Amino acid sequence: MAKARAMPRDLHPGPVAERVAALNARYRHHSATAVLEHSLKDADLGRVALVSSFGAESVVLLHLVSVIAPETPVLFVDTRMLFQETLDYQRQLAESLPLCDIRTIRANPKKLDFEDPDNTLHQFNTDSCCNLRKVEPLERALAGFDGWITGRKRFQNSERGTLDFFENEGDFRIKVNPLAHWGREDLEEYIVNNRLPRHPLVAKGYPSIGCAPCTSPVKPGEDPRAGRWRGQDKTECGIHFIDGKAVRLPKENAA
Repeated sequence: MAKARAMPRDLHPGPVAERVAALNARYRHHSATAVLEHSLKDADLGRVALVSSFGAESVVLLHLVSVIAPETPVLFVDTRMLFQETLDYQRQLAESLPLCDIRTIRANPKKLDFEDPDNTLHQFNTDSCCNLRKVEPLERALAGFDGWITGRKRFQNSERGTLDFFENEGDFRIKVNPLAHWGREDLEEYIVNNRLPRHPLVAKGYPSIGCAPCTSPVKPGEDPRAGRWRGQDKTECGIHFIDGKAVRLPKENAA
């Protein structure tokens, strides 16, 4: 099995999209734990990493992975513009959860100095800032993996309303969303039952947490991600894809 797990991507049978369709059909009625176990232990998926923002709901998936396969690589993108509370929370979870391989990913310092020397790029081009500080560093970190695990869920916003357990990024990588069908009450129950620490900003009205300059509190009744890039036709940083394309579309145009 270990030998099969190390197979390069181009040796997997069939296009990625076909494999994703088969996986969704096979696991359509399975639990989040079953999907996660499959993703972490099935050689058909190849080399898999967990990508975590260490944000508002991240502790649930981090804890699940620590129980099922603690040696799983965990990729944390430090954009250098995160809330101090997020950095402190990341360190707290890294010390308290039995995860063996947490990797902090950052932008190339020379490129950062050239493209955003005064840290103001986000003020006039949020897409370029996200691409520089998050998308490109993560893509570089994922180059050695066949798939990655996300914490995205259907309830989070309209674009994620039809989210499946498995997605394809073009025809080169599989994305796994084991918590796709979980609701906010499921997350709350899991956190309480397992006595997991919460991100300190959640209590201050931040149900979704990104970089400090582009994240604001959310009022009761608002979309949980309404505080991300508030006032802009932007709902995703660009690391997530629809039909193989980066999501940088207005809500009404996103599929």
